[in-house]
Amino acid sequence: MPGVLGERINDKGYYFAGVALVKAIDLVTKATEEDKNKNYAEALRLYEHSVEYFLHAIKYEAQSDKAKESIRAKCVQYLDRAEKLKGFLNKGGPKKKVLDGEGNSSNKDKNESSDEDSEKDAETKKFQNQLSGAIVIEKPNVSWDDVAGLEGAKEALKEAVILPVKFPHLFTGKRKPWRGILLFGPPGTGKSYLAKAVATEANNSTFISVSSSDLVSKWLGESEKLVKNLFSLARDQKPSIIFVDEVDALCGSRSENESESARRIKTEFLVQMQGVGNDNDGILVLAATNIPWVLDSAIRRRFEKRIYIPLPEAPARTEMFKLHMGSTPHNLSDEDFRQLGLRTDGFSGADISIVVRDALMQPVRKVQTATHFRKVRGPSRSDPNAIVDDLLTPCSPGAPGAIEMSWIHVDGDKLLEPIVGMSDILLSLTTSKPTVNEDDLEKLKKFTTDFGQEG
Repeated sequence: MPGVLGERINDKGYYFAGVALVKAIDLVTKATEEDKNKNYAEALRLYEHSVEYFLHAIKYEAQSDKAKESIRAKCVQYLDRAEKLKGFLNKGGPKKKVLDGEGNSSNKDKNESSDEDSEKDAETKKFQNQLSGAIVIEKPNVSWDDVAGLEGAKEALKEAVILPVKFPHLFTGKRKPWRGILLFGPPGTGKSYLAKAVATEANNSTFISVSSSDLVSKWLGESEKLVKNLFSLARDQKPSIIFVDEVDALCGSRSENESESARRIKTEFLVQMQGVGNDNDGILVLAATNIPWVLDSAIRRRFEKRIYIPLPEAPARTEMFKLHMGSTPHNLSDEDFRQLGLRTDGFSGADISIVVRDALMQPVRKVQTATHFRKVRGPSRSDPNAIVDDLLTPCSPGAPGAIEMSWIHVDGDKLLEPIVGMSDILLSLTTSKPTVNEDDLEKLKKFTTDFGQEG
């Protein structure tokens, strides 16, 4: 055993086992003892625990390919035995096929195949229950109009999602809707926000939002099954949309240095998106990434539309300032908003959101730092239709009617906060910087020139 699982350290054939490998062998020895003594629950726990150590040894201790293959073969053997024990314990009754430690089947009764089918159904149900939390049931309440600009991206998504459901007769013969759309661009430009709009607008479609944590498992072989069951779930509930945010975490370029499990997840993803025997009619795979150049070329090919979501232009930035101000009281004119759009070149939608949020806090800061307040007319807090004369608002010490006091002494119902003005937003702009640098934009523009289209 040491000669198979350890690492050769000299030409005389001596082998040295790492700490994780020694621990794994010790656990397997205990597991087989418990297995022989028919203490199956404890044996199952020890088998599963030992496999974790074996996998750790493959990743961090084994250096040669021969050693890795040997340990991997042992993992498969012990996992197979663990699955048999798990099936036996779940059924609650002995079967010769399960109790045979060598894995030989001696039970040939006619119920055997139906038992296997029920096991597969139970496993499929378990995986689909795991993925059911990814289905977006409550709509995000984001409409197309809430997304400023990005007309090209919105049109492509309507073609792929809305039109096939509303006018199915349009998509007959060779005319088919898009099966894969990749949204790429700098962070904060609205890629995930567009996905929320799709989830809201696609009323008749099932929207499934997944991330790497939903599809990656520590158990050998489970990650691929989760990917397979994700697409099975989408086929069962079509028309459906699978949204994968930060898809680069799952589908980066394949290389010799990556782990075996990562490679298997990518392979299963490729097969499910466009593989022999997989019918993806009625399914759209929508993905978003900030670093599209790290995606594997085979994954890139499967996204038929690759849409660049750029930093917003001045008109879109103007619209964003208006959207983010919302119904908050302010005295900004249309010309003020236009000026703000022109002043914020290089800002993403998320950057503008932060600027506006900071500006909305300026009246609060004025109240907090004020040393003098004065009485003004305004709507009553208890009855907005009634106008009262005793509301207090912060002012400068030299203002007419200024009363020296701090906000602590102001009654909660008597405070009239200042409304947001252009000076508040300009003040916030002096402390806010764009989050996207020129180097990242150059890479994204090159990728768009090579593989993508403008959104």
